[in-house]
Amino acid sequence: MAKFVYRMQSILNIKEKMESQARNEFARARQHLNEEEEKLKGLTERKAFYEQQGRKLQESSLNVRDILDNRNAIERMKEYITAQKKAVITAQAQLEDARQKLQNAMQEKKTQERLKEKAFEEFVREENAKESKEIDELVSYTYGQKNRI
Repeated sequence: MAKFVYRMQSILNIKEKMESQARNEFARARQHLNEEEEKLKGLTERKAFYEQQGRKLQESSLNVRDILDNRNAIERMKEYITAQKKAVITAQAQLEDARQKLQNAMQEKKTQERLKEKAFEEFVREENAKESKEIDELVSYTYGQKNRI
């Protein structure tokens, strides 16, 4: 039997590389989103700490300067949290883009794999037909040789 050679193997290889790159990009986007969410969580915890500290300052001695510093810190944390929420939304959008690219790359690779499978099936059919023809010719030749004797 002859060896099967898929004439578009280079395209399939490229599609596989593209899928691999898309997977890596998706993983990086996922990691980036996780980092941004962790930053947001840290800022939220820090704001909660400042709020708790502010309550303690107001309950204990009334040091106006410390209370004002605490309020400024809370306001600053609110600004940081707002900015970080925007960064999280941006990271989520990047993750969605990466997911879409990965999905497209997977579909393209799957299409090439199906084409390769169909080409292989056609190759097997052709090889079986050739083999059947050769067997028929051999039988006809053998039968013809027996009739001549």
